[in-house]
Amino acid sequence: MNMQNMVRFRDALSNAKNVLILTGSGISAESGIPTFRGAGGFWRKYQAPSLATPEAFATNPSLVWEFYEYRRKVASEAKPNKAHEKIAAFQARSFHEDRNVTIVTQNIDELHQRAGTKDVIELHGSLFKTRCTVCHDIDVNKNIPICPALEGKGLPDPNIMVSDIPIEDLPRCRKGNCKGLLRPHIVWFGENLDEHVLDKVHLAVEHCDICMVIGTSSIVYPAAMFAPQVAQRGIPVAEFNLEATPATKHFKYHFQGPCTITVAEALEL
Repeated sequence: MNMQNMVRFRDALSNAKNVLILTGSGISAESGIPTFRGAGGFWRKYQAPSLATPEAFATNPSLVWEFYEYRRKVASEAKPNKAHEKIAAFQARSFHEDRNVTIVTQNIDELHQRAGTKDVIELHGSLFKTRCTVCHDIDVNKNIPICPALEGKGLPDPNIMVSDIPIEDLPRCRKGNCKGLLRPHIVWFGENLDEHVLDKVHLAVEHCDICMVIGTSSIVYPAAMFAPQVAQRGIPVAEFNLEATPATKHFKYHFQGPCTITVAEALEL
């Protein structure tokens, strides 16, 4: 780690009034959450992104729910790591120092919230929320399993070839008498981000005077555009990642290494 750059960044951060923190899967990897990208990005025999689509859900909602039951279980058993905790502590401290800290995450694991971070903007939704395919009600659901039919299901064993839970036994809407089929409240591949969420992000991008980009590959759009847009305004951006990314060249600072080390160092008192 370049300690001179770290000192410069910490000095800039101490003078900032509107801090934007963008996080991706890399920050949760050290908590044991699979990134589902690259060589390890498989669940059973499936490439994970192939199940995160409206088409996959329409074709086999049982299989998709097993996949998400597995992800929900992994996320519920994971614990926030030092990077999550330092961000939460920095936000809390900043409140008393007349500094605004906005956290925008691509993650769906809610580890930021469990670490104590407030008002997290979730770009891609949450594993612990559902959306009804009939009445479109969004509900919080942290039950593991989410329904009796998914008890013991979702094992990543590649020898399990089928998923044939009857559709009527899959998670159902709890609002009134709806009982419509639920889906995970996740922005899947091929779907647009929520406009209200995007409006909040654009506001944070426009008003920040420093930006931290943590554990993201900078290849998933539109999230990959946010930090470069900040940098184009001449605002200092610091990237924290295990390796350089396609966006690194746009940023003033790059800190390479585990987020639990680099982010903790950056946000120390």
